[in-house]
Amino acid sequence: MAVVLPNRRLTLYALEHPWSRDANGVPVPPDPNQRPAPRGTWPGSALEQPDGTWSLRLAPDAWPVEPGDVIGDEHGMTWTVTTARNHRVPSCPAVDYVQATATRNPPEVP
Repeated sequence: MAVVLPNRRLTLYALEHPWSRDANGVPVPPDPNQRPAPRGTWPGSALEQPDGTWSLRLAPDAWPVEPGDVIGDEHGMTWTVTTARNHRVPSCPAVDYVQATATRNPPEVP
């Protein structure tokens, strides 16, 4: 098992969850051209995986993170979250983190 150290500062732009619903009860996603206010900025890491996805690690204070949320760094790179989980280690909160899999915006073209 490898330790992943922070290599940048990550900002979370969390969408409103759950989405509002229309008159028929169907969830209505927020406007994709309207970025929500940032929830916070924390030390984190972003590592590109061999399959082209990105593995992002954020501080546990960023939780909850949901698919569709956007994460950005100080260099202007942004990612859209596809999955996220809150990784907690019993009796050792110093190593807790949020793990997210994301795609880069815009996606890299091979």
